[in-house]
Amino acid sequence: MTTHPQELTAVILTLNEASHIADCIQSLSWADRVVVFDSYSEDGTAVLAQTAGAELHQSKFENYAQQRNAALDALHTDWVFFVDADERGTPELGQEIRQVMAERPERGWYVPRHNYIFGRLTRGAGWFPDHQLRLFKHGCVRYERPVHEIAVVDGAVGYLERPLTHYNYRDLAHFRAKQRAYTSYDARILYDQGVKPKPRNYILQPLRHFYWRFVTLRGYQDGLHGLRLSLYMTYYEWVKYRKLGWFWRKNK
Repeated sequence: MTTHPQELTAVILTLNEASHIADCIQSLSWADRVVVFDSYSEDGTAVLAQTAGAELHQSKFENYAQQRNAALDALHTDWVFFVDADERGTPELGQEIRQVMAERPERGWYVPRHNYIFGRLTRGAGWFPDHQLRLFKHGCVRYERPVHEIAVVDGAVGYLERPLTHYNYRDLAHFRAKQRAYTSYDARILYDQGVKPKPRNYILQPLRHFYWRFVTLRGYQDGLHGLRLSLYMTYYEWVKYRKLGWFWRKNK
C-alpha cells in the first residue's frame, strides 16, 4: 500500500506588508505551497507576493478570526501553517513540522517564537518562548474572538521545539501604537466581564505587572533592554485600568 505524502500549505495574512512579504515567502520555501491571503493591500503587497511565487487570494478584512477562517475555507490541503508577514521560518522548523505531520497524532501544534524588539532578540519579560498555535490538520480548527483570536482545535495539540523568528516592534512609535490598541481592547473585555476598577488597582496592578515581567518572567536577563520593556508594559497596564475606569464613567 502506497502512502502519499501529506501536503503542507503555509498561509500568510497580509495588509500592506510590502516591506516584509518577499522575505517571509522565501523563508517558507520548504512548504509545498505558500498562500498569501490579502486584505486588498494598497502598497504593492499582492504583486510582490505573486512575484515571489506565492498563490494570492484576497478577502475583505472584518476581524482576525474571520480572516483566518476565510483562509481555511478557501484551501484544499492536508495541513495549514499560519505565519505572519513579519515572521520568518527556518529549514530546521520545516524539518520538525514534516516529522510531526508524518509521525504524530496531534491535530494542532504550538510553535515558539524568537522575538526581536527594537532590533534586539528578547528572551525574557514574556517574549520567549511565546508559543503560538499555528500548525493544524486541515478541517480540525476554527477561530473565535475578533482580536487576540483563539484557535479551537478538534483534537490533541502539541508543542514544537524549533522557533519562528518574529521581527516585532521595529521602534518605540510602533510599540506605542500597538499597545494603545491592545489596552483599549483588553479594557473593553474587562468592562464586558463586569470588572470595576478600585482605587488601589491603579497602583497595585501596575506594580504586580512589573514584578511579573521583570522577575517572574525574567526580564532581568535582558539587562537594561529587559528593564525598559518591563517598565513600558507596567505603564500600559496602568493605561488599561485608566481606560477601564473611563468605560464605567461613560456608561454610568
